[in-house]
Amino acid sequence: MNPAAPVPQIVRLAISLSCVWGILTCAWGEELLDISAVPEDLVVPAMTIEAPAAGKRVRATTPNWEATEVYHALYLPPDWAQGQRLPVIAEWAGNGPFRNGFGDVSTGRVEDSRLGYGISAGSGCIWVCLPYLNAAGTANVSRWWGNHPGYETEPTLAYCRATIQDVCARFGGDPARVVLAGFSRGAIACNYLGLHDDATAALWCGFIAYSHYDGALTAWPYPGADRDSAQKRLLRLGDRPQFICGEGANATETRRYLEETGWLSRGNFTFTGTGFRNHNDAWVLRPSPARAQLRSWFQEVIR
Repeated sequence: MNPAAPVPQIVRLAISLSCVWGILTCAWGEELLDISAVPEDLVVPAMTIEAPAAGKRVRATTPNWEATEVYHALYLPPDWAQGQRLPVIAEWAGNGPFRNGFGDVSTGRVEDSRLGYGISAGSGCIWVCLPYLNAAGTANVSRWWGNHPGYETEPTLAYCRATIQDVCARFGGDPARVVLAGFSRGAIACNYLGLHDDATAALWCGFIAYSHYDGALTAWPYPGADRDSAQKRLLRLGDRPQFICGEGANATETRRYLEETGWLSRGNFTFTGTGFRNHNDAWVLRPSPARAQLRSWFQEVIR
C-alpha cells in the first residue's frame, strides 16, 4: 500500500519489517513461492469501449455521472443473457502506483483489477470493478478515496450504491447475491467503505479481503483508521461470511487482530494464506490450493 500522506519513519520501518517477514516465510518458516513459478491458466479480458454484451469487459459509467470522468469496468460472462439473474462480484482495487522488489505492480485503476475474474474463472457471474472517486465526485482516483487530507468517502459510496443498483436492474445482477471483494486498499475498503453506513452495508452477502484488513493496522492517513472506529463498522457485518486471505502471514495477523478485539468468535470468518510471497492480485489467475478454497467458499456463499 502507498499512503498518500507521509507516515512517521518508525511506523514505516515496523510495517516494512512485518511485511518482509510475512512475505518471506509462512508459519513453518518455509520460503513461499513467487507467482512466476506457476503458469497462469486465466487471462483477464482487456477493458474495451463498446456496449455491454456477453463475454465483454467494457468501460461503463452509471447514469447521473455521464458528465464526469468517472467510470467502472463491467464484465458480463459468456453465459449471460437478458432476463436471467446472476451473482455479482463487486471489486475495489489496491493503491497505485505501487511496485515492489518482486515485480508486483498495482496501478490503482479499475481496468487492471483481477480478483473477480480469478474467483469466477470468467463464467456464471457478473463482475464489476468499482472506482474510488475524488472529493468532487468528478473523476476516479488511484490512491485511497476522496482527496488528501479529508479522504472524503461519500462520493465513492454514492457511486457504489448507484452502480450496484444499476447492474442489478439493467443487467440481471441478483441483489441477494452480491459479494464485495478487494485487494490491499480494496481489502481495507471491504469494511471501511463496504460497512461505512447502513445503506452500503446492506448491499453485500459476503466479503473477500485479500491482503490487509480494516483496523488491523492503524498507520493509514485517512480519518477513522483507528481500531475503535473499525469495531463500530464491524457491528454492521452481522453473521455474513468473510474470506480473509493474504501473502505470507497476512491472514494470520488479521486473525490475531480479530481475536484480540473479541470479534473472532462473533463473526463468520475464513482465513488462509495464498501460498505466494507476492502482494499481487494476479495470484488468482493461477491454480493453487488457496484459489480452490476461495472458489469453493464463493460457491457456498452465492448458493
